[in-house]
Amino acid sequence: MRNIKWYKHMITVIACLTAAAMLVGCVGEIHTADDGISETTVNESSTVSADIQEKKTEEVSEEMPGEPPEGQPGDDTGGQMQPGQMQPGQIPGGMMPGGTLPDGTQPGTESGQDFGPQDGQGSMQGGYGFGPQSGMQGGMQPGQGGQGGMPGQIPGQTSQVTDYVSVNMDASEVFSDRDLEQTADTSAAKKIAAADGQTVEITEEGIYVLSGKAENFTVKVNAADEAKVQLVLDGLNVTNDSFPVIYVVSADKVFVTTAKASDNSLAVTGDFVKDGDTKTDAVIFAKDDLTLNGLGTLNVNSAAGNGITCKDDLKITGGSYVITSTKDAIEANDSVSIYDGTFRIVTDKDAIHCENDDDDTVGHVAVYGGSFSISAADDGIQGTSYTLINGGQFDITAAEGIEGTVVEINSGTITIAASDDGINASDKSSAYYPFIVINDGTIKITMGQGDTDALDSNGGLIINGGTIDITAQFAFDYDGIGQLNGGTVTVNGSEVTQIGNSMMGGGFGGQGGMNGGFGGGMGGFGGPGGHH
Repeated sequence: MRNIKWYKHMITVIACLTAAAMLVGCVGEIHTADDGISETTVNESSTVSADIQEKKTEEVSEEMPGEPPEGQPGDDTGGQMQPGQMQPGQIPGGMMPGGTLPDGTQPGTESGQDFGPQDGQGSMQGGYGFGPQSGMQGGMQPGQGGQGGMPGQIPGQTSQVTDYVSVNMDASEVFSDRDLEQTADTSAAKKIAAADGQTVEITEEGIYVLSGKAENFTVKVNAADEAKVQLVLDGLNVTNDSFPVIYVVSADKVFVTTAKASDNSLAVTGDFVKDGDTKTDAVIFAKDDLTLNGLGTLNVNSAAGNGITCKDDLKITGGSYVITSTKDAIEANDSVSIYDGTFRIVTDKDAIHCENDDDDTVGHVAVYGGSFSISAADDGIQGTSYTLINGGQFDITAAEGIEGTVVEINSGTITIAASDDGINASDKSSAYYPFIVINDGTIKITMGQGDTDALDSNGGLIINGGTIDITAQFAFDYDGIGQLNGGTVTVNGSEVTQIGNSMMGGGFGGQGGMNGGFGGGMGGFGGPGGHH
């Protein structure tokens, strides 16, 4: 690492200057350290290629910015020390730590380079502080205080991403006509009555009506890859011990449709068992595309796992859902897209979660409408790549309300009560630079006490419109750009016209040397430190 070489060079220079100072009888104290979008729309604040948003790795270098140049020893005439450069008559003090709050109450220590907290506690590097100890003797001017640390930066990044490319996609590009149909033509449908201890295997495309009450009953869909299978639930009530009630092994797509005014209840009361190499973990478990719709009610209860799991693309376009689960209530690998529906979710984990362990460029959540009442021990809504809100009514109580590498909100009424972050742009997808972008909507966020943030972005934060009401100790926390371009934003009862970082930190510069012909001034302030 070049920083280590720079430190070694500085230590060598210090040693030489110390020896010289001793020869003339005046030496100051010396300290060293050990140390799937087809089109994109561009935000009105900028115009930029989609490459900026879709590959943040192209915007970064492999080296930290602002690396100090090697120092140059001088004569004994006094002068000011710049970061990484020795001017005549100066002996640098210890390299001061970054990553602390510059609240003016805690001076830096001469302990070498310091890094800000990592990842969950912060991923920004603190600045360097420089505080010279004393000037060399020579009867000239005393040494001056060191300059402050360099601003903390994301490791390897040379410039901030200042432009945002929308992840928005029209609903017509997401949902098919059949996805949006809430009823099925059952005139020629096959009827299946649930029975205790029975597994019914469906191998052909078609429409099937399921009804009846049973224990340990499973409908297993094992059809051709191009087959479309529709299961119409019309008064189906099943309780299983350890296996899914609806299990999709193979098909092109399976539709689970609740019949008009029907009440359906599916539950698994124990730990799930494997089907060969397949780890089943949900009351409805699908390996292929799954669409839920209808005009009835579906109650799902999972005592030891997920409520609904789809290993591909999951779409919900209608119906009423009451889900209780110990793990994720609604989960998919590649995407969760919701057009409409009524949702009441209580979960010990995430309410809506989308993540692909093998590909972090996918795994998004897109909501176009619906009504959501969510109580989640972890996240209300989480998309790995992005979370898009284009409408809907949300009442979310969770540790984190809404999360994604990108969170874009274009419409909707959102109420969040959170104990960690209200809305969080994390850094989990290699395809996107973290952004929170709010273009419209009505958003109310109430945060719990402690180290909590209402709007927390590991990258940029842009507010272009909408009505945002925040009650929080820390309203905004972002590592990149922060822009308030429009809308009405209220923080703790007062309207704000600009957004500022709630939590910034940087180390303090080193303390100056002794006064007089030898002394330096006080060290400068460090730059902004690590992101919390």
